Amino acid sequence: MSTLSPGDIAPDFTLVDQDDATLSLHDLRGHRVILYFYPAAMTPGCTTQACDFRDSLSSLEAAGYTVLGISRDTPAKLREFRERDELTFRLLSDPDHAVHEAYGAWGEKMNYGKRIEGVLRSTFVIDEEGRVEHAQYNVKATGHVKRLRSLLGID
Repeated sequence: MSTLSPGDIAPDFTLVDQDDATLSLHDLRGHRVILYFYPAAMTPGCTTQACDFRDSLSSLEAAGYTVLGISRDTPAKLREFRERDELTFRLLSDPDHAVHEAYGAWGEKMNYGKRIEGVLRSTFVIDEEGRVEHAQYNVKATGHVKRLRSLLGID
């Protein structure tokens, strides 16, 4: 697994969101993007993290950031997650985990004492020109958004 570092060009992608609309990263050039990868919609940790992003969205957007969540879930499941938890940002479906792999957010991890291949909870901050500003791997769901806001200087 290769990982990304600050200064790297963020791998471009085109994925479908919770409403079956396509989104390409290159369409967001000129905007700062927070791209976060999470294991599965509607699980406790992923719900905590998504709701933290939801609750911080106005300040993140005021600072010029677009927030996008990516998981392997289907658009229908993402739609259910978005509606259930009143999420106000786009959720993208990467069922074959190709985008996860391009970002280094897929690999070997421990799960209940067993080594498995899966999603490595990760967050990337991408600048207006499509370069990685911050690459955070194996983040914890709880408290992550607060730490990210601090890193970005957002109160």
